[in-house]
Amino acid sequence: MLMTPSYHKEPKAGEQVKSTGDAWPDGAKRLFDILLSAAGLALLAPLMAIIALAVVAESGRPVLFAQTRVGRGFRRFRLYKFRSMRNGARGQPITAAHDGRITRVGRFLRATKLDELPQLWNVLKGDMSLVGPRPEIPEYVERFRESYQRILTVRPGITDLASIRFRHEEQELARRADALAAYEEEILPAKLALAEEYVGRRSLWLDLKILVRTFTAVVGLGVPAHPRPSAAGGAIPSRPLTRSRLRS
Repeated sequence: MLMTPSYHKEPKAGEQVKSTGDAWPDGAKRLFDILLSAAGLALLAPLMAIIALAVVAESGRPVLFAQTRVGRGFRRFRLYKFRSMRNGARGQPITAAHDGRITRVGRFLRATKLDELPQLWNVLKGDMSLVGPRPEIPEYVERFRESYQRILTVRPGITDLASIRFRHEEQELARRADALAAYEEEILPAKLALAEEYVGRRSLWLDLKILVRTFTAVVGLGVPAHPRPSAAGGAIPSRPLTRSRLRS
């Protein structure tokens, strides 16, 4: 169930959107993103080179997976990840654990979230932020457009509240008889509610807490799941998406 948001006038694609919060001004957050993403790319360059070699050694090129996602102001951009699936693999737009399309290297990358490292470049370019609602594919954004009118007043991020709550999303989906329906009707609406919560609460302190909790979750130190929002809302409309290019 989704929270009922207070919607703003829908921005045009590419339009600069004014932040609705005062605790974390856009300029300060952007400077924070630039400094940390640039430092991350420099410090992690050797590790990223090793990952690239491992991907090529197992399954050839390309090293990166690029996909269109929707960012701030409904502007589309190309999101980058290390490729974790067989070259040219296609299928449903979600991935459950033990998916046969995932390579051995890819399974390790996805488990450790190292496949997300190229998104530091997206952050440096200004497409994304270190912390913010995870960007979705255009089909899902159109389907839940009313919710995204509020969510996309901020830059999408590499990690957010939903990334922590759904740290083991692929395992959750693997237990469902219909993984795609479970994602569209349960998991994605819950992610949208958490994204709206972030937009309303965002601050430097919250971003730092999310970064620390993400790190501890990835290294296996254990992070308690974020509670599901209890707000009321209408039933989630359900209609299947066209089986298109994979989400990751």
